[in-house]
Amino acid sequence: MSNQNRRIAFLQEMGLGPVWSQRAAMLQTLEPEVASLSEVVEPVAVSATATAPLRVAEPSASAWGDDDLVSTPAAVPVAPTALVQPATNIGSMNWDQLKAVVSNCTECGLCKGRTQTVFGVGDQKARWLFVGEGPGRNEDFQGEPFVGPAGKLLDNMFVAMGLKRGENTYIANTVKCRPTDENKRDRAPVAAESDACMPYLQRQIELINPSVIVALGKTAALSLLKLDPATPVARLRGTVHRYTDIPVVVTYHPAYLLRAPKEKSKAWADLCLAMQTYADKANG
Repeated sequence: MSNQNRRIAFLQEMGLGPVWSQRAAMLQTLEPEVASLSEVVEPVAVSATATAPLRVAEPSASAWGDDDLVSTPAAVPVAPTALVQPATNIGSMNWDQLKAVVSNCTECGLCKGRTQTVFGVGDQKARWLFVGEGPGRNEDFQGEPFVGPAGKLLDNMFVAMGLKRGENTYIANTVKCRPTDENKRDRAPVAAESDACMPYLQRQIELINPSVIVALGKTAALSLLKLDPATPVARLRGTVHRYTDIPVVVTYHPAYLLRAPKEKSKAWADLCLAMQTYADKANG
């Protein structure tokens, strides 16, 4: 089976139908990874803050409120807190040192309920970094981010982009331990938990030095961009943001897309924006 047919098969499995197939056909004629995507999305000029939005419909604020794996319980405070700095010198650590520190971290209460930490997986010199919110039950058990149905969908998204898990891609989360509610069900991490874990993610980003970061869902976007939880996250789609000097593109969390498949066409527009941004940076 040709690469194009494999891509179409994956897109059909994602339930995207003609929208994905048509765009995949357009991508067939492009050069690998760094080709211009001007026929797929309108060119976007990257600035130090944000750029003009794509001409795609924006999701409602209520849709983005349901973007993460589960909603944060109302009883859990989500107000911004000061960044918790671990005692160790994370900024000078190599991969092995960083992973060892993460595996023994007790900076927040999530350590009490974990089976193991979920550090991240992929190419340590990847040009593409995908950041989610935190491990779920399957991830906590297996020690790898994005496994199960959401992970399968993310892998299919990689195929549609001409990428592959572990090859020029790295996957990480804002927190390395599984957040659960009082009933041991998965939930989104709160701000204090994300802040406590952020130095680890920051060091991962420094070590990887990716060309583009794709924020998968509300929690990842707000954490990376240092935005208040009250920020209307719907406005973040279709725009190129910045983490230090690295472009950041925001899209839906794969778990949300499984519950709301009609939003997959919007996710594809986001991925096209990310690919165009990657191409612009490579050619610049």
